Amino acid sequence: MLAAYKKAVQQVGKYVPKCRGMRWPVLAGIAKVESNHAVGRSIAASGDIRPRIYGVLLNGSGAGGNTTTFPDTDGGRWDGTASGERAVGPFQFLPSTWRSVGRDANGDRRADPHNADDAALGAALYLCAGGRDLARRTQLKAAILQYNHSHAYVADVLGWIDQYTAAARDPDLKNLTGKVRTAIEAALSQRGVPYAWGGGNSAGKSYGLCCSPSGKSGAHIKGFDCSGLTVYAYAQAGIRLPRTAAAQAGAGRRIRAALGTGALKPGDLVFFADAPGRDATIYHVGIYLGGGQMVNAARPGTVVRLDAVNAMPGYAGGARLL
Repeated sequence: MLAAYKKAVQQVGKYVPKCRGMRWPVLAGIAKVESNHAVGRSIAASGDIRPRIYGVLLNGSGAGGNTTTFPDTDGGRWDGTASGERAVGPFQFLPSTWRSVGRDANGDRRADPHNADDAALGAALYLCAGGRDLARRTQLKAAILQYNHSHAYVADVLGWIDQYTAAARDPDLKNLTGKVRTAIEAALSQRGVPYAWGGGNSAGKSYGLCCSPSGKSGAHIKGFDCSGLTVYAYAQAGIRLPRTAAAQAGAGRRIRAALGTGALKPGDLVFFADAPGRDATIYHVGIYLGGGQMVNAARPGTVVRLDAVNAMPGYAGGARLL
């Protein structure tokens, strides 16, 4: 899917030359909310996705939140039914919309919303309509609102776009030396390792425990939770940390949340709390990289990755260990 997003960015200018600011995180944000990047499906080298992804039948029944009837427009060609319309593919296009934005992106001379390459290009064209400048936040919001006329949807997609944008940037470590660099490089070396509740120690990733507050077990996952990752990273720099995020807030020099994220320096621990100001309610920790980014083992179902600091709610300051 990532390859499809990047290909669409390269091709969109051919069709909408006045469009500016199209980036793969924009398409990834949409696809994350619409289909979770087609997780659970197989994607062929050609981009074809199987089994196909279908939304609910839009017959006004209320199922899936639909309250408006959409009559059939494609005879079931794309949505598999002639009794009405349903959204299709990883970007959840209605067949009627696909008719106007569908393009062949993979060179098979067929525009198919169930093909990752074609669908990503169609989404790029739809978002770029009128030659928008998506580098401008107001125009990006307008494009997403056009995709789905819901302000909650816009906020959700923007949150994912911001996270993917942060993750896409490689951190600049050229001015970091000594133990700070050692700890950060140790954390970065674990990117892509699965989140495991209770997983991780000073030696590296480990099988986790059951169960997280959301009921997710890490017992069969070898990886890290947030504080397991920080324990490992700082152990490589010769610093021993307590195991839990709340306990780690007592290590080093505390940086108050009131000072803002601008007071953080690379290598600092970054905390998040249910009730900022009360360290006993700290539920999460990351490692600050600079530029508003952190190395993060966010939650069950994710992997160790780069995130924006504001990707997590309840900023509660930091701690400087080095």
